[in-house]
Parts: sequence; C-alpha cells; structure tokens
Amino acid sequence: MKGAIPTRKGLLALSPLAVFLLLYLLLSLAKNDFYAVPLTASFLVASLYGLLILRGETVAQRFAHLAEGASSPGVMQMLWIFILAGAFAATAKQMGAIDATIRLALAVVPPGFVLSSLFLASCFISLATGTSVGTIAALVPIAGSMAGQTGSNAAMMVAIVVGGAYFGDNLSFISDTTIVATQTLGCKMKDKFRANIRIALPAALICLALYSCMHAPDVRPDSLGDICYPAIIPYIYIIVAALCGMDVMLVLASATLLAGAIGIASDALTFFGWLRAINDGIMGMSELIIVTLMAAGIMQVIRLAGGIDWLMQVFSRRISGRRSAELSMAALVVLTDFCTANNTIAILSVGPLARQMARRYDIAPRHAASILDTFSCMAQGIIPYGAQMLIASGLAAIGPLEIIPYLYYPYVLGGVALLYIFLTSNEAYQANEPDEPHEANLPH
Repeated sequence: MKGAIPTRKGLLALSPLAVFLLLYLLLSLAKNDFYAVPLTASFLVASLYGLLILRGETVAQRFAHLAEGASSPGVMQMLWIFILAGAFAATAKQMGAIDATIRLALAVVPPGFVLSSLFLASCFISLATGTSVGTIAALVPIAGSMAGQTGSNAAMMVAIVVGGAYFGDNLSFISDTTIVATQTLGCKMKDKFRANIRIALPAALICLALYSCMHAPDVRPDSLGDICYPAIIPYIYIIVAALCGMDVMLVLASATLLAGAIGIASDALTFFGWLRAINDGIMGMSELIIVTLMAAGIMQVIRLAGGIDWLMQVFSRRISGRRSAELSMAALVVLTDFCTANNTIAILSVGPLARQMARRYDIAPRHAASILDTFSCMAQGIIPYGAQMLIASGLAAIGPLEIIPYLYYPYVLGGVALLYIFLTSNEAYQANEPDEPHEANLPH
C-alpha cells in the first residue's frame, strides 16, 4: 500500500458524499417529507462541491473528472440496461402482462389460505415484474378489500404484500437493485441470483410457514376476470433466458419485442401504442439514469481525492477477514439506505467501496452483490418513510408505523443473511463455483 493517508485528507475526500447525504436528509426532515427533495438536485450540489476538493487543477480539468466517471464503460452499460428494462416493463404493462400475472397468482391459491396466498402472489408478481412499488400498488387495494370484508387486521394484510414485494425486488433480473448491484460489483446476474436465492428463499419459506400457521379468513377477492395466459409469456421468458445465461441486454431487448408482438397479435396493443409504451418506459427511467451519471462522477472525484483508499485504510485496521468485511458492507449499505430512503441509490453509493473490499478480502463478486442487494432491501423494507411504505399506507388509508410491526419478511431476511455470513465457513465459501468473468463496473 502507498503511504498512509491522513485522516483529514480522507474525510475531505469523502465530504462530497457527506454533503449529499446531509443535504438530502436534513432538508427531508425539515420538510417532513422524504420525497420533497429531488435526488437530482442533491446530487448536483454534491457534484459541484466535489469540484472544490480537487486542488491544483483548472475548472475544465475538474469537470473532466466528473465526465470521466460518468462515461466509464460500466456506467454506460448500466444505463443501456435501465433503458431496455424501462422499455420492457412499460410494454409488458400495456399489453396486460401485469394484470394477467396478478389474476393467475390469485386464482391458483386455495381460498382458505389468504395470508399465505397473498404472500405467494406478492413474491411471484414482484419476481416477474422486478418492481416492489408496482407490486404494492397492484395488490394492496386487494389486501385492503379482503381485510374490510372479513374484519381482519388491515395492517397485517398490507404488510404481507409489502414483505413479499421485497422478495422480487431482491431477486428479479429486471429489478433496479439487481442491475446496480451486479454492475457495480462486476458479476453476472445469474451468479448473483444463485448466491442470493440461498438467502431469500429460506427467508420466504419461513414467512410462508408462519402465515400458513396463522388463522386466515376464508375469502376470495371479487371477480378476477379471465386470465390471458399468453400475456404472461414475456415474464416467463425473462426468467428462463436469464437463468440460461443469455446476456441481460439481449434478454431485455428480445423480451420487449416478444411482449410487443404478443400484445399486437392479441389486440391489446397497436403498433404505435407499443412505440408510445416504449417511450414512456424509457422516460420513466430518466431520473434514475441522471442520478446514476451524477453518482458515478462523484465517486470518481472521491477516488481521485483518495477517499476510497482512506476508507480501505480505516477498514483494514478493523477488518480481520472475509466475515468482518461482509458485515462492514452490510452496515454501510443499511446506513446509507436509512439516510437516502432509496435502496438503489444506497447500492450505487456503497458499491465502489464494496468492490474494493471484495477484491482485498477475496470475496466473490456475486456474494458481495448479494449482500448489498439483500441488506438494502431489508433496510428499505422497515423504514416508514420509504416510497414503498408510503404508497402502501396511502392506498390502505393506515399509518406507516402501523404496518412496520407486521413486516416479517424484511426482518427474517436480515436475520437469515446474518446467519449466512456467520455460518458459512471460509472453506465452503471458496469451494463455491467461481464467478464468470465480467468487467462492467463503476469507476474503481
């Protein structure tokens, strides 16, 4: 290692990230609304401040460093994935895939197992669609209706849907968190999925067993309508193609074409309606794309100023091996998510440091990506000011704090993830199938 970096220099190098977190957090608390402060504005202020800590360079050179970070091949690849994911998601929605998936999920479960049925439906829909917010928006009204019909605890019914929504948010191949985690850590999606399923599936099975043992009202939602089975094909194709190892961009592009073709053939879409859906999906990703560019630029400035090296220097004094390094990754992403109320941004912020830690302590990229995604979803699932919780509470007309005590899945997920870190031996860990080479990453 090069000469030790003084603490003052290290803290100064990290100060752009601190400016972003403090600006966003303090203004949100002052407004009492974590969605009143645009992320783009907070990142812009932090980016401009970051230019001040680079000494001895012209203004043009400092802006060039921001551009260098934002234009790295890994970031550009990530942006294309966002664009294709947005196009597919909007196309699938317009051609009826989400409605068909919801109807199928609710139709195949026994009516006497409402709690476990709701959880399974939420898990399935979020895994297929890759969106926890969309899953919550679709199923919370149904859960609220069930609670009203039977006099059940509405907060529990809503919490079941919210918990299941994080199962797919954590695992889906088209989830923002999965895309960011795999790109920042430089691993294949299927490798991360295989590592992640060992944590998420046991947690889901524990919750499913719990819900199955609890008393549930015998009720079916009102008429579900006919199920358009061909509309579900694009989601099945996404999962199968990704698991078979097809490149994620090819998967998303071909799935968009498949969804559009099925929609046009079934008269659910017109050709020009499909083009509008693609445009709407891409535009819906615009804020995330801009934030990703800014975050990558800031991390490049922090790296050049010595912030990453200083953090590694600090952690090296306290980390004794793989296990403590993984715990540090988990703690960092949880803390960042608490500050930003956005698990995707939390992974973006912590990812470059986690990549450095993974390299130093011989942690497989797929495991590091799984840790960041899992603990960010766990943290996002239990904060009352997250988008998912606010949407769920608004749709159900109950307070977010009423829902939190019944959010079993995020708590169980965090517990299983910690057990996985503590109980997995170094020998078993290193004996796992190695990651396939994958070079996409943020600046490092």
